[in-house]
This record gives sequence, structure tokens and C-alpha cells, in this order.
Amino acid sequence: MLGNLEPDERDNTLVEKIARVINTLGWTIEDEIDVEIGGTAVSGIDVGEEYNKKWQSPIGTRKYNKDAFIIIKNQSRRDLSKSQPFAEGEFNPQHKN
Repeated sequence: MLGNLEPDERDNTLVEKIARVINTLGWTIEDEIDVEIGGTAVSGIDVGEEYNKKWQSPIGTRKYNKDAFIIIKNQSRRDLSKSQPFAEGEFNPQHKN
């Protein structure tokens, strides 16, 4: 028999690929998931009423770069605990001053 019994990645839909990664990470349906877009730029310059439309954009205009990307964040699994200082006498640096 020729070929491979494993599913070919090219045959999978985008949703199937995302589902496979989510399963690999062990995320569940109860997790709080955020989907965001990265690789964008927002104009922060007020160009006035008359401006060169080829080179300038009105303030607040969002442009998506050619290499923009999608960010999927699992907010339920974020570690929001802050680092804690060492207890008295516990700090033992390797190099003493």
C-alpha cells in the first residue's frame, strides 16, 4: 500500500487545525477565550481637513499590515499572581558583592 494513513494537513480546514491545537493545549469549552488581531497600525496624527490621501490617514484610522496575525488568548489560564519577595534569610545569591 502506498501513502500515509495520517490526515494530510492540506486537507484540513482552518477550524480543524485550530481545534487540533486547542486540544493539544488541553483547553476546554469552559475556558474564557479572547481573539484579537495583531500587526496593525492606528494613525495618531491629526492631518486636518485637506491631506494627501496617498500618504496620510485621518486620526484613528486602523490599517492592517500584510503580515497581520490572529492572537488567541486563554484568559482562564493566565497566571496573574505577581512575583513575591524572598522570605527573610532565603535569598542566597551565587555571586556576592
